Amino acid sequence: MQASQALDYPSGKLEIIVARGRQPSAQRNTGMKAAHGELIYFLDDDSMPGPENLRKGVTHFERAETKMVGGPNVCPEDAPGLEKVFALVLASWLAFGPSRARYIPVGEVRETSEKELILCNLMARREAMLGLGGFNEALYPNEENALMDELQKRGGRLIYDPQFLVARRPRSTLSSFAKMLRTYGRGRAEQFRLHPTFGSALNFVPPLFLVYLVATAISLVAVPGIGRFLLIPLGFYLLLVLAQAVVLAASGHLARSVAAIPLIVLTHVLYGFGFWRGLFTSLNASPNRAPVPVELEVIKNMT
Repeated sequence: MQASQALDYPSGKLEIIVARGRQPSAQRNTGMKAAHGELIYFLDDDSMPGPENLRKGVTHFERAETKMVGGPNVCPEDAPGLEKVFALVLASWLAFGPSRARYIPVGEVRETSEKELILCNLMARREAMLGLGGFNEALYPNEENALMDELQKRGGRLIYDPQFLVARRPRSTLSSFAKMLRTYGRGRAEQFRLHPTFGSALNFVPPLFLVYLVATAISLVAVPGIGRFLLIPLGFYLLLVLAQAVVLAASGHLARSVAAIPLIVLTHVLYGFGFWRGLFTSLNASPNRAPVPVELEVIKNMT
């Protein structure tokens, strides 16, 4: 909240609204509907934006077709060592593919897709989102990803700016990191069920990898000959993991890179597990569902 109040922007044009509750997509919709500005800057309660972020982000909206602008949320330098290992995994290509751009500055300013943007650091046109009904409250996480896809289908542009960033600490424990991976997998599967797109094709790799691991383990016991044959792709996979660790070590963090090796594998397994779970969860997508209680607090009004 203090970081939001420190944003460098004309006071009369800035409104800060805090939405509290137990369903983030509902909280964001409620806050968005209560806002008066043309642009909304979404931040999580642990996001620390730079004071210049609003001025920097607004410049990208000079083109009317630009609907959303976002950038990475990066691990702060004073974070504990374990969190920095988690940050290294999040920023690795093998673990998160193009979505690593959500956790580390990658490339130049460019038009992008939902794969590279994240809601804890996202500016958007209010009317464009409301015109599509806001965030799907049956989804969490991935409510923003589904909305981004819909905006692009209607000709909207999504912009990634690697220097439009916030400082945000990763999960603090291995158990919370593991839960996050399962949640990400579940959220992607639920998004695919409600808003299927070709963009989600890459996300089927971890759940299929999990099926492969189970099939290999069963074959080693039931049909050893076939099981040993199935181990060959696993060998190539482990070589890829080691190669990714070498690339990460080139950044000068050898110990963290070694610690990241099992976590990269864990990422694929837990994301895959969460994805399979998300294919069969119960979703309340009815427009007549009961409203979720949200508490709003206006810290600063526009004048």
